[in-house]
Amino acid sequence: MKDLDTDQFRYDGDKKLKLKKVPTKVDDYYDDKGHYEVMLRHQADEIDKYQDLMFAHNRYGLLVIFQALDAAGKDGTIKHVFTGTNPTGVTVHSFKRPTDLELDHDFLWRSWRELPERGKIGIFNRSYYEEVLVTKVHPEILTDSQRLPEKATDDLDKLFKHRYEAIRDMEKFLSHNGFPTVKFFLNVSKQEQADRLIARIEDPEKNWKFEEGDVKEREFWDDYQAAYEECINETATDKAPWYIIPADDKKNMRLIVGRIIIEELKKLPIEEPESGEDRFKELQKLIPVIKGQ
Repeated sequence: MKDLDTDQFRYDGDKKLKLKKVPTKVDDYYDDKGHYEVMLRHQADEIDKYQDLMFAHNRYGLLVIFQALDAAGKDGTIKHVFTGTNPTGVTVHSFKRPTDLELDHDFLWRSWRELPERGKIGIFNRSYYEEVLVTKVHPEILTDSQRLPEKATDDLDKLFKHRYEAIRDMEKFLSHNGFPTVKFFLNVSKQEQADRLIARIEDPEKNWKFEEGDVKEREFWDDYQAAYEECINETATDKAPWYIIPADDKKNMRLIVGRIIIEELKKLPIEEPESGEDRFKELQKLIPVIKGQ
């Protein structure tokens, strides 16, 4: 990919993020649609290759988290970036509104249940971060439906401070156990989001994607921007960085995400299992046995 320095999108807590200063659009990394499709296909091949190595090595897994506002492109990015990856090596889980069972546990419980196995890439479409984003914008959720201890919501600043700390500890624990976390915030502009929501209304084949609640949530745009900014600043670390991806151009966004996934996989100290001459000779002796069965 030409001139793509992924560090420009990376936030690991070494500096304070000001989300308003982060672009939602950058120059294209592709020349035209055909060029984009070739690049995406090559990336998919690389991701598949490194996932195979990770599976054979069987010591590491990778957790990939996608967070974004409505219509930013989470589903499409996951679909296009990981098309071509061995489906047995990838798990995808979309987190919806918590169920009664999930509400009977702590806010991280349902995420622990969906973590990837060693050798696999686990993808979270939304995640435990909803509990410091949606609940930050709508704190009534905490008091009305989350069944928290009576005094837990007396000081919301303290509650969110504890949740950020719990998230950092969780991701640190996962990293120490061979499961690094890479987190994407797909950064779409308010105007682009409006255009995409309108497109869902105007195209009958896209109506199923549209939810009336999306319009209501746009009223809280500034609140969500503030919640994301605080969340990223509180939870970005070297071992679990955030990548803020310009999302106004979907093709560009997918290529950037794909390149970052490849780079994160390449950082893992994974090796292809070696056969060795002695092992190879021993295996050859089994060929006539198999043929004779």
